[in-house]
Amino acid sequence: MRNKFTTAEEAVKTVQSGNRVFVQGSAATPAVLLKALFARRNELCNVELVSITTMGDDIFDAEVLRDSFFINALFVSRNVREIVNTRYGEYVPVFLSEIPLLFRNNILPVDVALIHVSPPDKHGYCSLGTSVDVVRSAIANAKCVIAQVNKNMPRTHGDGLLHTNNIHAFVETSDPLPEISYRKKQDEQALKIGKFCAGLIDDGATLQMGIGAIPDAVLSCLQHHRDLGVHTEMFSDGVIPLVKSGAINNKFKAKHRDRIVTSFVVGTRALYDFVDDNPQVTFLDIDYVNDANVIRTNPKVVAINSAIEIDITGQVCSDSIGTYQYSGVGGQMDFMRGAALSKGGKPIIAMKSATKEGYSKIVAHLKPGAGVVTTRAHVHYVVTEYGVAYLFGKNLQQRANALLNIAHPDHREALEREIFNRFNAS
Repeated sequence: MRNKFTTAEEAVKTVQSGNRVFVQGSAATPAVLLKALFARRNELCNVELVSITTMGDDIFDAEVLRDSFFINALFVSRNVREIVNTRYGEYVPVFLSEIPLLFRNNILPVDVALIHVSPPDKHGYCSLGTSVDVVRSAIANAKCVIAQVNKNMPRTHGDGLLHTNNIHAFVETSDPLPEISYRKKQDEQALKIGKFCAGLIDDGATLQMGIGAIPDAVLSCLQHHRDLGVHTEMFSDGVIPLVKSGAINNKFKAKHRDRIVTSFVVGTRALYDFVDDNPQVTFLDIDYVNDANVIRTNPKVVAINSAIEIDITGQVCSDSIGTYQYSGVGGQMDFMRGAALSKGGKPIIAMKSATKEGYSKIVAHLKPGAGVVTTRAHVHYVVTEYGVAYLFGKNLQQRANALLNIAHPDHREALEREIFNRFNAS
């Protein structure tokens, strides 16, 4: 195997003009390989990069990359947002659970996969570590696999084991993984939302949390809950205190009882140490984790996701600001539907009532060009810092009035006029 070890500069010479290159994401973004690849920009043209969320704000530079690389994002993260909204990038609307099909069915054939793994064990197996998600399918269907091998990558249990025979080249690194703390981003509004959401969660529930300050705020409000389970596409540091206190024990889950199920994690070094060689946490393929038929088998599934804006009938936009592509479809609909089908389940959209600039996030009409990620037929609960609106079974006017009651007070008068004009005008 040692003869497969090389430099990053040599390894990425495999990439040729016109290739499609898959890039592992989140905390496992292979930064060393990407920087070596981008250094070849004067030699290459028309290289397409596909990935979900990537980390590393210093990696993607639109000015430097635009003449050689095209970003075809399956989810838009902050570091590619600028590029994706130019002619040098694009976004593929797709459920997270269905991304593996794009590789498996040759809809997006992969020439080279760039991944980030733990060192191999005595049996020759590396671990995909913090990010299994869509990677297995990309690797299985790639013509060439190049691995950044890092002693700081945790060795995780589940579907993430990969034998060295299936890797064509190794580049040894010892860089720390990228870290982010959502707890530091919490504020009074997020904590109020967290308390309202916590009030909807029963003991014995199975949790799915999206990413960000609000999901972590919800977790911080669950200290006194009991027998909680976790089946989620991702989680962060907020889960750790609840596991240590026993509030999360996965005791009543129907699938993978006694274990947390996830597909990737993003957080601080404390989180990466927590999942390292921890049999209590199982990392599985995203097409299984996000399968609504799997999700629904667990009891009282509570799915908590956020939104950019929601109209007064309950249509949820969570991937764009008008025509400006901000993020992606992700797994929101996978879990919103799975939770709705679960016995005692609760699909929740949780968001602040207004933007940082003071604009209402509850609106009469979505912005022109905005994408509807979760339809109004799928929305049950909407939570802001002003309360909870239950929309399931309500007609359009009842929904509008319920959402009015949790809108920011500064915008209620204008919303009330819009509601009156829509539903009461003769």
